Amino acid sequence: MAGMAVQRRGVCLVISAPSGAGKSTIANALRASEPELSHSVSVTTRAPRPGEVEGVHYHYRSMTEFEAMAGSGALLEWAMVFGRGYGTPRGPVEDALASGRDMVFDIDWQGHRQLRAALPDDVVSLFVLPPSLGVLEQRLRSRAADDPAEIARRMRSARDEISHWREFDHVIVNAELDRSIRNARAVLQAARLRTARQPGLAAMVDSFGA
Repeated sequence: MAGMAVQRRGVCLVISAPSGAGKSTIANALRASEPELSHSVSVTTRAPRPGEVEGVHYHYRSMTEFEAMAGSGALLEWAMVFGRGYGTPRGPVEDALASGRDMVFDIDWQGHRQLRAALPDDVVSLFVLPPSLGVLEQRLRSRAADDPAEIARRMRSARDEISHWREFDHVIVNAELDRSIRNARAVLQAARLRTARQPGLAAMVDSFGA
């Protein structure tokens, strides 16, 4: 006979990495293969691009609305990037966690720090390193169309991001993508099975008379 489903609290899986290390690819692969894994829809002050849908790609808000959300604590983490605001709305994340749904975030080290401060018991974090700086530079060259100034800027940014690797619970060196995806899935699965994350276990064990 199949066992009863145990009530559990959702996980916030944070994946961070320097640009070009593969965090978006890993996050997207997890979303595709893990039906319980939800994507957090961010708030932004930038205008929708053609084909983008409110509430699907982003929640689009004015700068005044965004600043009010940040000031009132309605955003778990937020940042200004090139004069535009981006942030994670608190309500949908807290609702998901309480109902046992997991969330994945691909955000930078500053977002990770803010998210961990806001939800200290719910964040499990994973940092993705490239196998070498040479490989990373090669990947960035293919993206930046060989503009030397742009590549140099991206490499400086990558070194800054990498310097925060010790702040993360787990680290993957992304030399082989399939293995990296398997390792990321193992981190998520282990987080789901933590004793403290399964509040329904107490009632189940009580029913054993143990």
